[in-house]
Amino acid sequence: MTLKVKVIPRSRVTEFAGDMADGNVKVRVAAAPEDGKANLALCAFLAQHYNLPVSEVRVISGQTSPRKLVRVGT
Repeated sequence: MTLKVKVIPRSRVTEFAGDMADGNVKVRVAAAPEDGKANLALCAFLAQHYNLPVSEVRVISGQTSPRKLVRVGT
């Protein structure tokens, strides 16, 4: 499955923040957007949500952008 995600870094907690009109899922992450920390936090959060190992969740585009394409599962 592929998700379009808008990430909001440096939030108080890591959580889903709803769906956007353009089809993206909004996710708040507590991590800062430096050295890939926000991407790692996003992948860990999605892996936990979908009950998958973190290795099965990866950002496939948008590594330095708030809007990302994320592959969940194999």
